[in-house]
Amino acid sequence: MKTNEYNCLPDELHGIAKTGFALFESKEALYETAVRQILDEIERGNAEQRPIRLILPVGPKGQYPILVREVNTRRISLKNLHAFMMDEYLDWQGRALPPSHPLSFRGYIEGVFAEIDVELRPPAEQIYFPDPCDIDRYSAAIAALGGLDACFGGIGSHGHVAFNEPPNHRLLRVSDEAFLASLTRIVPLNAETIVLNSIRANGGNYGDFPTMAVTVGLADMFAAQKIRLFCDGGAWQRYVLRMALFGEASSDYPVTLLRRHPDMVIHADRVTAQPPESPLP
Repeated sequence: MKTNEYNCLPDELHGIAKTGFALFESKEALYETAVRQILDEIERGNAEQRPIRLILPVGPKGQYPILVREVNTRRISLKNLHAFMMDEYLDWQGRALPPSHPLSFRGYIEGVFAEIDVELRPPAEQIYFPDPCDIDRYSAAIAALGGLDACFGGIGSHGHVAFNEPPNHRLLRVSDEAFLASLTRIVPLNAETIVLNSIRANGGNYGDFPTMAVTVGLADMFAAQKIRLFCDGGAWQRYVLRMALFGEASSDYPVTLLRRHPDMVIHADRVTAQPPESPLP
């Protein structure tokens, strides 16, 4: 990353980013755009009377209250929606957290859909999570539906999308090509992810935080017709946003590999898009 890329102001990012970029004045405007894009996919599929196949995140989450409101107010049917949720935390024995656990992604998203009027909700069997006990079921379901219309997501502190964290350490090296072809799998969470997510999710009690997860691989995300990523993290996300837009493409920051996709756009609010305060490493 060059010094001018690292230090440039938010309004300058669009003109020099190495992938699509959209800037928003507020988090609320960011979430409204995410909802509009999700509903555009749903309404298009409904009009064509076909399955709507989307990867969706549980992070960021600010779009979901707006989505519930819009679906209920505008009476938009989600009966054709096949929602592929990105990932789920696992306990230390590799079992998915129960939906009743406060950190369970399944529990969160089931709560979201429960707020949608019953006649508009997607069938429960059309909400998919990666399953650590049936690791290939997720990709098989995508293939059976003919692929994905879109992948929506966020970016983690060291460039992970879903829990596709940097895979390399002194005992393991994964090539960029192999990592871009990665499949649904069980992963140990990096220490940085555990600490930062714990600070944001359970008061910083990282001693009582999941150390493993199951995640969709980069291969399924990359095969989607479009990728839309949303950054709302503020100060902690400023450096990784710059890496996503300008950093050298490598598995050290996995989101940089997704820049090869022909239709990817990264969205950020103005606070998150400010230049990092520290000097360029």
